[in-house]
Amino acid sequence: MMMLQKIKEYISRENLLSADGLCLVALSGGADSVCLLLVLKELGYRVEAVHCNFHLRGVESDRDEDFVKSLCKKLGVELHLTHFDTRSFASLHKVSIEMAARRLRYGYFEHLRHDIGACAICVAHHRDDSVETIIMNLLRGTGLHGLTGIKPRNGHIVRPLLCIGRHDIEEWLSVRGQDYVTDSTNL
Repeated sequence: MMMLQKIKEYISRENLLSADGLCLVALSGGADSVCLLLVLKELGYRVEAVHCNFHLRGVESDRDEDFVKSLCKKLGVELHLTHFDTRSFASLHKVSIEMAARRLRYGYFEHLRHDIGACAICVAHHRDDSVETIIMNLLRGTGLHGLTGIKPRNGHIVRPLLCIGRHDIEEWLSVRGQDYVTDSTNL
């Protein structure tokens, strides 16, 4: 319960979400995004989920999609699902696979947000991600701007979990007996 209260206060303090607005939750199926969806639902926000299948990890990508479909069905959450030919996009635009996936993902999120009238696109970055960003920026020789980490809001993109760490997320899911998928590329 303490974690829910902490996130609720953080959302309020940072003015991230509207109590009566529709929240679009980026749902990969991993621990962080599963936690985000469950937390926002428990806090009473109106949520819909969005999942992108980039077709980069073969059967693992399909496993993630199946997990997300099952979870949303169990929770009664509407799911928006899209598929991308990420490799072709990267080749065509001469960008890395990571950059291609990012462009495709955030472009789709914004179009969907607009089409369904969502007030925000919620992504599951947490405190550890922000610390990692600062360290990476330091290694690249950043200026003062790079020392701020991940911001709670960037336009319609909001990050309600920046006030908690990965350990908090995994512990919270474990207590609830909630499973999730693990992307092997993150290992």
